[in-house]
This record gives sequence, C-alpha cells and structure tokens, in this order.
Amino acid sequence: MSLLEFKDIKKLIEGNAPKGKVSSVDVEGPKVVIYTEDLPFFIENNSEVRNLATLLKKRILLRSTADKLLPPEEARDVIRSMISEEANIIGIEFNESSREVYIEAEKLGLVIGKRGYILDEITKNTRWVPKLLRKPPIESEVIRSVRKTIFESNEERHKILRSVGRKIYRKPDATCDWIRLTPLGGAREVGRSCFLLQTPESNVLIDCGINVAAQENVDRFPDFRASKMAMEKLDAVIVSHAHLDHCGFIPYLYKYGYNGPVYCTEPTRDLMTLLQLDAIDVGERESKELPFSSKEIRKVVRHTITVDYEEVADITPDMRLTLYNAGHILGSSVVHLHVGEGLHNLVYTGDLKFGDTMLLEAANFEFPRVETMVLESTYGGRYDIQPKRRDAENEFLKVVRDTVARGGKVLIPVFAVGRSQEVMLVLEKACRTGGLDVPVYIDGMIWEATAIHTSYPEYLKKHIKHRIFNGHNPFLAENFERVNSKTRMDVINSDQPCVILATSGMMTGGPSVEYFKHLAEDSRNTIAFVGYQAEGSLGRRIQNGVQELPMERNGRTINLKVNLNVKVIDGFSGHADRRQLLGYSKKINPRPSRVIIVHGEEKKGLNLGMTLQDMFHFEATIPRNLETIRLV
Repeated sequence: MSLLEFKDIKKLIEGNAPKGKVSSVDVEGPKVVIYTEDLPFFIENNSEVRNLATLLKKRILLRSTADKLLPPEEARDVIRSMISEEANIIGIEFNESSREVYIEAEKLGLVIGKRGYILDEITKNTRWVPKLLRKPPIESEVIRSVRKTIFESNEERHKILRSVGRKIYRKPDATCDWIRLTPLGGAREVGRSCFLLQTPESNVLIDCGINVAAQENVDRFPDFRASKMAMEKLDAVIVSHAHLDHCGFIPYLYKYGYNGPVYCTEPTRDLMTLLQLDAIDVGERESKELPFSSKEIRKVVRHTITVDYEEVADITPDMRLTLYNAGHILGSSVVHLHVGEGLHNLVYTGDLKFGDTMLLEAANFEFPRVETMVLESTYGGRYDIQPKRRDAENEFLKVVRDTVARGGKVLIPVFAVGRSQEVMLVLEKACRTGGLDVPVYIDGMIWEATAIHTSYPEYLKKHIKHRIFNGHNPFLAENFERVNSKTRMDVINSDQPCVILATSGMMTGGPSVEYFKHLAEDSRNTIAFVGYQAEGSLGRRIQNGVQELPMERNGRTINLKVNLNVKVIDGFSGHADRRQLLGYSKKINPRPSRVIIVHGEEKKGLNLGMTLQDMFHFEATIPRNLETIRLV
C-alpha cells in the first residue's frame, strides 16, 4: 500500500483532471472531495472521475462550489417536479456543508429512475448532490433520532470529517516495521470484546464492548490499563456489529477524551445506537449504571463513518479497512485490515455465521490477502455441533404447537437484534402456510430493531428483500402484535395460548424476566431458549435446571418455583458452531498462516485451537486478556 499524503493527493488531481475543472480539493474521512464550478461536466464525462479514483485508489466525492448551488426553495420545487408522486416523498432537506440534498421517500426505485438518470438530472439542474433515505416501513424512533442528530450537526460533522481526513493522509512519524495485537477483553471469555491493534504509527480499537452478564465491573468492561495509552492517541475504532458485547463501551471513550472516528456499516450504526440507549435505561433500573449517558451516544453518532461492504477505506497512514458480510446479524462485518505497505493482512471475524439462516447470507470467506485470522469460538468446543437449521425449525414449531395444545404460553427470551427476526420469520412462515394460528406478542426493543431491519432490505437475504420491496413485508404479519409495559399484564393474565418474544435474550433484565416471574409456576407454559446463555446469567441457571429462584414480584421477594417446561432449541444461533468454524477455516481464501482464537470460554477456545493446528497446520494462539501478540 503506497502512502499518499494530502499534498500528494491534491497534486495528482490537479495534474490529471481536465484543465480548469477543479476549483479545490479536500478530504473528509477516507474520502477525497473535489469541488468544481462545472458539476454537469463531470456527470456527463464520468470516466474522468473513474480515472482519478483508479489513480488514487480512493473514493471520490464531487461537489459544486457554493456560488453555483440553486437556492434551496427553488431546488426543492425542481426536485419535486422531477420525481413521480408515486414515490411518496416524505421530506427534502439541504446540507450546505456537504452540498447534499437528502430525499426521503417510501419508494426509492421511483426516485432513482433507470440507471440513476433522475439523480443525475437533479444534480445537473440544481448542483445539489442527492442522497436517498428510505422511509422505514415500520416507524423507527431510533432511525429518526439518528438522522436528526446527523442533520442538525452537519457543520460539526463536516469539521470532524475534515479533521479525520487530514490525520489519515498525514506524513507518518515512523516506519511500519512491527504490528501487535492486545486483547483488552473477549479473550478466553464471551463478552466485552475489545482488541487494540498497534503499529509505530497507529492505535486502532477493533470492537469495544461490555459483558452484560458480569456481576462485577472489573469483569464487565474492557481493561485499558495494559495499553497505557491516552484516549487522544487513539486513531480509530472499528465496530464489527451492534451487539453490546462488541460496542457497548464505545460511548465511554468519548466521555474520557476520544474524538476520533468510529467505522461500521450503516445498519450497525443504527442498531448500535438502539442497544446503547437501552443499556443506559436497563442500567438505571437495575442499579448497574454505565459510566456514560445519552450525550456520549449522540457523540458516537456524529463521529461515525459508515462503510459499505467491500468498500476500501484508509483509516490511518498505514492501515486500510474493508468490511465484508459476517452473516451474524444485520450489518455485521468480518473486518479485513491491510497494514503497512503490504506488510501484513489481518482478518477479524467478529461473530460469525457460516450456515443457512432465513435472514442473512453466510459469511464471506474470500479476501485479497490474509496472514492472520482472529476467529471467534463461542461454539468451538468438541461437542458444540448444532442441528441442521430445518430440524431446529421443526423442533421449535413442535414445542410451540404442543404448548398451545395444552393451553399454555411459550416464552422465548431473545436478543432484540438477530434471533428475534429469525424466530419471527419462522413463525410468520408457519402462520402463512397454515401450520400455526396463534397470536405472537412482541415485547421490548424487538419492534424497534425489526423496524431498522426493514429499513435496510439490501442487507437481507434476496427473497426477504424481494418481499419487502414488493409490499409483502413478513415482519408485518397479522399474527404479530406489539406489547409494552402497559399492556404486558393483559397478555400474562389472558387465558389464550400464545407465543411471547421478549428481551433480554440471556434474561439479564428486561421484559423476559417479568414474563418469567408470572409464567414460571404454571406447568402448561414453556420457556424456549434459542440463543447463547452466558455463565452467570439467569438464562444459564434456568437452562441448567434450577428448580427454585428467589425473585422479586409485586414488591416482595418470593421463592419462585420453576414448574414450566424448559426447552433449549439449538440451531437458531447467529454464531457458527464447531462444524461451521472448521468449514470456514478450511474455505477461507487465501489461507492464513496464523489463527488467534477469541470470544469463547477457555476450554472451547483451547480445544478449537488444537484442532485447527492439527487439521490445517495453523499456528494457533489462544491469548489471555492483556497478553500482547506480535504479528510482525
């Protein structure tokens, strides 16, 4: 990777662009911005921009100089006259800092037109660059809040992006001749994933989560002591996906001095915001308060730079980032980092799914280069073989039908993101095809998370995306009914059999615990676990067969007898099981020479590491937290 400083970028553009067509050059984050007085020229001659992008190996944004922009009121009328009323435009807002116009509509296809013709015409006629926003088919407070935060901080974000860009394309102070990786959390454990990747020039965090099941703060948060690094020396944070054990501690960084970028996919940004805000609420209710507030979460949103799958982005002078689909939850990413001038390539899988699901495609396994793979091991133990997906679905539906037949209720504690939507799709299909007719109550953050899923159908499996685009949204099935704290007792006290999906998935708090308190003593009912239950969580204790629990109900502590049926349905997990982990390790191309095993209980990680070493001759390392590994 040849390093380009900002002055080099500017010089190359000015020397290779058509004469007189470039007014100025700037950088915003990893992207290069060209300002021009003649934006129509570049639209009609788009090969000119492609050639510059190829020369620089950077993504280029084109913008008009301010004096050529059509006044917003006039531009709004032009835009509305060019777009069919069937598109149902919700709003048109102008960002003067970026020279962009945000167009929110229900049917984006009608806004885009064939081959983007309408968008090009809007730019030519108004000089504003259109950015399209899909109106969520299910109304989402979080998406509205995120978009509002970004729009209201346009000027501030512009300054942030320029500052980040100048730091990326700066002259390095040192040659990249060593690389080291230090787990600050997530090694030989599940929870608080946080890995510090360092070179002589760069300090980058890959994930920064919390352990939601931990009882003590010392085990709950990443341990920054070993890094001995001031927050202002941190260059970037990369988020693989939105689960709290990978992103829950990021707002803390901004409270204590970090002002740099967070890189992730767009749906990860929105889901991350949802889960972080909820974590604050849960912490306050359960006297496990987090050391940050919603103020810091808004800072995270303002500093987030979203990256599409397979989009290459420089993030420091000696690191280049590419995200690929991980198949785990919406927007989840396998992180590929090219470090130094061809010195080393790292693949961090984050949480991985390398098998069939109803919601997402399997994880990507093809990369330009790989020398080291950092691999999760949640289900890496010798006997961690999950049943085939179809068998899991059939077993799940049998549990539901048997419980309904005896007049009981099925409680399914689920993570708001990922497992909820998988289970909803299984239930929707059974109800649609006539195999099941029962009300399905959705409680907790699930509805909001599902709204975010429907806003990014391009990240979902093709047939789900197709159904949403064609007005047959499976998440809006008639059997699904949203529940909140005011209507929860109506569901609990009803004599009608039903299915209840409720957060949290490990029963560390939230409505799933409230339902359990009222349903546990009735043997007609069932609790069905479809996701991982961490050590120390209430879900793990119930799963292990505890028969009596001290619980607070109606303001007093009781010894709750657990009489309901406890079922563990393997096969729904968003994690790869042992067979899939071995399959991924076999198929990854090119094959790495080293594998670092993380995100798993100690025995599982050690066993997986030995197996990978025996089968594929990887150099396997299973580090402890704070144990630094030199990669080069």
